[in-house]
Amino acid sequence: MSDNQTKKHHIVIIGGGPGGYEAALAGIQLGADVTLIERSGIGGNAVLTDVVPSKTLIATAEAAQRVAHAEALGVYFSIDGKKVKPKTEIDLGVVNERLLNLAHNQSEDMRDQLIQAGVRVIAGSGRLDGNHHVIVDAIEDGKSERLEAKTIIVSVGAHPRQLDSAKPDGERILTWTQLYNLTELPEHMIVVGSGVTGAEFASAYSALGSKVTLVSSRDTVLPGNDSDAAQLLEQVFRNNGINVMNKTRAEKVVNTGTGVEVTLADGEVLKGSHCLMAVGSIPNTEGLGLEEAGVVLTESGHVQVNKVARTSRANVYAVGDCSTFLPLASVSAMQGRTAVFHTMGDVASPTEVRNVASNVFTAPEIASVGWMEQDIKAGKVNGFVEKIDLNNNPRAKMQGLDFGFIKLICSTGGTVIGGVIVAPRASDLIYSIAIAIENRLTVDELAKTFTVYPSLSETISNAARALHQPNV
Repeated sequence: MSDNQTKKHHIVIIGGGPGGYEAALAGIQLGADVTLIERSGIGGNAVLTDVVPSKTLIATAEAAQRVAHAEALGVYFSIDGKKVKPKTEIDLGVVNERLLNLAHNQSEDMRDQLIQAGVRVIAGSGRLDGNHHVIVDAIEDGKSERLEAKTIIVSVGAHPRQLDSAKPDGERILTWTQLYNLTELPEHMIVVGSGVTGAEFASAYSALGSKVTLVSSRDTVLPGNDSDAAQLLEQVFRNNGINVMNKTRAEKVVNTGTGVEVTLADGEVLKGSHCLMAVGSIPNTEGLGLEEAGVVLTESGHVQVNKVARTSRANVYAVGDCSTFLPLASVSAMQGRTAVFHTMGDVASPTEVRNVASNVFTAPEIASVGWMEQDIKAGKVNGFVEKIDLNNNPRAKMQGLDFGFIKLICSTGGTVIGGVIVAPRASDLIYSIAIAIENRLTVDELAKTFTVYPSLSETISNAARALHQPNV
């Protein structure tokens, strides 16, 4: 490189979660010199302790449920020519070993991809030294290194929130990162917290065969989600034997040695074998030198960012659960790419929260995107809603589904602006509605797109046709 040429753009990324990983690959693609610092493993919590292992556990639970419900479809085991009702036995030690190995292998695959692409990967911890330098404490040799960076991207994730009155011990009082150390299926799992994490694990452990009690301080499970979806899920939970305790607050959790005692606000004491504390998360931003570098944090410790993941310092970006954006792996990945595109002068499309599809991996799954029905009722947006139960769908009948629905929302002009799906594999079905919203398709354009018969997706088309506004 000649002296008059501009130095290569150097990007330093702290944290190798989905956002950091995608940012690194995007930086290499655009010709930058990229260094990524990660202390635990590439993929971060999403791959090692959160999304990948939890969804693998949920997939195992789904498999157990399919076996348990096979009789309704006329499927039996046969022993010596005699029909035997299918029954499952769960070896949780084997299950957890498999999912941890899967998570580890996924992390290693991601690391190899980064190295092959040309990213310098450092196993260690990083912190800002001003807004143009990062100090790295390497794990291997314990040496410190000061890196100069034109752009710094912070992707450090979050960790489970802990209560002083219910300190996790990794044995009977657990966070979601500690569940995978269990070798035996909990006899009675008490789940404190009815958000996404609490609902998912309550659903999973119930399907695996544990007795489950779900303690919720709110009026219903999944507060903030579509109310019809939340009510249906709660009904399914109760039908499956889950004890849902709404408007109830846990004050204290004690490990008795042989189990747990959960003391509620009204003085009632619940007894179980284990307790999962799912009461939120805290960003891993402490001690990173962010405030010293002039980066604005919220009271909760999250990094304040705009739609391109930029912080209050022009060359510092933050992505993922440590930022003020949606705490979703898919959003973090998009943020990472967007941050690099923006800092490198490429086309950067600001992330629109309303266009983000999300999913709750319960049984059934709940997927949503765009505006919700409660937004219309609250007057935030004008539109129409069409809800069709899946019990009218031929494919649903074939599969023995007796629950679920598809809800489609359009503006008064007929443009698709939202949708909710409650069904098995709702996470896959929601994609078509997300595409419609992203591309501002009308319900008529969605309706005239051919679907497969029979399929669950044809109900989306049916809902779109029902929302057609005749010309008058």
